[in-house]
Amino acid sequence: MAKVTLMRQAAQELESLPLVIHVRVLSLLERLAYWPAVSGAKPLTGPLSGRYRLRTGDYRLQFRVQGGTVIVEKIGHRSRFYK
Repeated sequence: MAKVTLMRQAAQELESLPLVIHVRVLSLLERLAYWPAVSGAKPLTGPLSGRYRLRTGDYRLQFRVQGGTVIVEKIGHRSRFYK
């Protein structure tokens, strides 16, 4: 099992989400503990190469893997996520 860590920005974004989305994102975070057996994770390209994203509805979660640790860097709505 991998250790899941939230960066400060991701933790703040998580707390500001609507309650329903907050619960769904917590479910994604639990799934990340089973990395690399996580379905739905897509590798990002270009300047975000080396990172992955998971989605739940219109919300995205960006993370990278460093050894046995999954580091969540960003959580947000898709309209503002890739800016």
